[in-house]
Amino acid sequence: MTRTFIDSGVLIAAARGEGAIAQRALAILQDPNRELASSIFLKLEVLPKAIYNNRTSEVKFYEEYFDAVSYWATSIDQIIQNAYREISESGLGAMDALHVAAAVSVSAVEFITNEKPEKSIHRTKSVQVISIWSDINI
Repeated sequence: MTRTFIDSGVLIAAARGEGAIAQRALAILQDPNRELASSIFLKLEVLPKAIYNNRTSEVKFYEEYFDAVSYWATSIDQIIQNAYREISESGLGAMDALHVAAAVSVSAVEFITNEKPEKSIHRTKSVQVISIWSDINI
């Protein structure tokens, strides 16, 4: 089993179900050889806005996803410290750094994102970053 941390864009793509990216995201989420890892930061990034905007099917999708998570990053102070270091060393955005630090804290083997290869998230050396764009013509 591969312990996998899923980025918010992948969840959003899967929840909204449009095009090749959505299909790729859904395939990753449905892979029985993955153990899902997550954090409150990811939950805060996707769920409240869907609730506020009354997107009930999207809310249900996220709730089912979070219910399926096996590994929760809970060492918030340590995650924040490591995210700060990640930003300083790799130039990641704050939320991406929090996600990477959370992934590392639960020993995730891979971090799957919808960010294209030229984006800053791919500069981290802390966890293997895989883009769902990698096998789709950009």
